[in-house]
Amino acid sequence: MKLTQIATTGALALLATTAACVPKAAPPPPVAAPAPVRPPAPPSPAPAPVHANWLDAPQTPGDWSYRAGAGGGIAAFGVGGGAAPLFTMRCDLAARSVILGRGATSPTTAPAGMTVRTETQTRTLPATRSQSATDPGGAVQARVTRDDRLLDAMALSKGRFAVEVPGMNSLYLPSWAEVTRVIEDCR
Repeated sequence: MKLTQIATTGALALLATTAACVPKAAPPPPVAAPAPVRPPAPPSPAPAPVHANWLDAPQTPGDWSYRAGAGGGIAAFGVGGGAAPLFTMRCDLAARSVILGRGATSPTTAPAGMTVRTETQTRTLPATRSQSATDPGGAVQARVTRDDRLLDAMALSKGRFAVEVPGMNSLYLPSWAEVTRVIEDCR
């Protein structure tokens, strides 16, 4: 053998011996699966802003609809898509009155009253809870006689009126033709 071959063979043998002495790396410890992350709780609904003058509050989103009924017409205000109306006005010809109903959600306790604000009048009406969830009058109801001037004020109040029930968001509703039509149905 030649000297170069011997040197190369010796270097390879030395390298193999050295490599055999190096300890093998330990396998990495098993990694535990991360705990599931819970999504953050949804934020609580922001309280409705309070306005110094209710006429400055933005109109409640939604539209009026009207339908004739055997005992008088019904005007309903709400957001489309089959959701329960936020507010209704129903003519009760037999009782010679108009029933105002605040729907969608009801307060946890019986309401003390329903306050109606117009440009010329503000009045708190005695209110009761609706006896039937299917009643188009709403979850909280107040009744006014068909000749009550509050109805005229609602129809002619600078194009809007407000409805307030304790424990519920205030509604700022437009005085559209449907409001007047229910009033006229009862008179």
